[in-house]
Amino acid sequence: MRPDTPAEHTAEAERLIRTATRYPEDQEPLLLQAAAHLELADARERASALYDQLLSSSPANPHLIKALQAANLWEYGHEAEARALISGIRAAAPTDPAPWEVIAEALESHDELESSHECFTEAATLLTSEDTPLTHATTALLTGRHRVRRLLGLPHDDWDMVADTRHTGPIPLDELHDPKRIWALGSEDPAELRAEIARLRAELGDRRAALSRPFPVAILHWPARELSELLTSYPTLATEYPTREAHLQSVESSLRALSASGTTNLGIVTGSVPSYEAFAASEKTSPASPALLPEYATTLAARGKATPWPPTPTSPCWCTSGKPYAECHGEDVGAAGA
Repeated sequence: MRPDTPAEHTAEAERLIRTATRYPEDQEPLLLQAAAHLELADARERASALYDQLLSSSPANPHLIKALQAANLWEYGHEAEARALISGIRAAAPTDPAPWEVIAEALESHDELESSHECFTEAATLLTSEDTPLTHATTALLTGRHRVRRLLGLPHDDWDMVADTRHTGPIPLDELHDPKRIWALGSEDPAELRAEIARLRAELGDRRAALSRPFPVAILHWPARELSELLTSYPTLATEYPTREAHLQSVESSLRALSASGTTNLGIVTGSVPSYEAFAASEKTSPASPALLPEYATTLAARGKATPWPPTPTSPCWCTSGKPYAECHGEDVGAAGA
């Protein structure tokens, strides 16, 4: 169970501190986790003491620890000390994105939006370039910068466009970072709060609906090369797949029968021998077992690997023949397979 109350966070911090004494080689990550739990328990002075302890022991990530210390100090009244730490980190210009994100967000949370924007921009300038692929951490910097720029009312620039492109959530960044929306969350106006809660509930309902949609009822299709390799490795499966043509006709006829019976959300999943063998190993079952095949198909569908069936008449046929579906397996079930 995850800690939830201050007492539970304190207990978890104590456990991590005890573990750190037994495993000194892992002391830094363990004490950082402990400090985070102490902050959540509002034991900020104890968290600060842990940060000081780490900084006195030649840590691997001193800039990150100083950033976390700065954010923590500012939260319980030590603003001058926090600002001094932030200035020192910016002057040191670390190549790790994490301390930059922590100090920029600390400035943002205390309404130092101009300074936060400068911090995010310094980090982006230092850590991103045309020759350096974006990582999850550097993308987070651009996302934070996008949010602060929206709060400042600044127009989109190239980095904002990159942040928009990299964002994969169901709500666009521009809407997510809408200043009116962000300020509404901190409003004391009951009408504004009710309106924002209603909007969040609607978005949550849409998200839940998307997640709750059943995955397709899927039929397993083996491309020619994969089917040949499968039958060479596991001859017992020839009873399931006597010929390539029979296999293709079976896929189409099975889907048509399911459709005729009223089954919806039908799809086709494409098998590969390495994937199938890995699945068999995970199930502790022999790949030669025919009973494993439908389980494999269901698992592929659950992982989002299914292609909806039927294709449109002019779309390429699912069998990879290259012909339009209407001229291939979209004809009568008895027609010759590709």
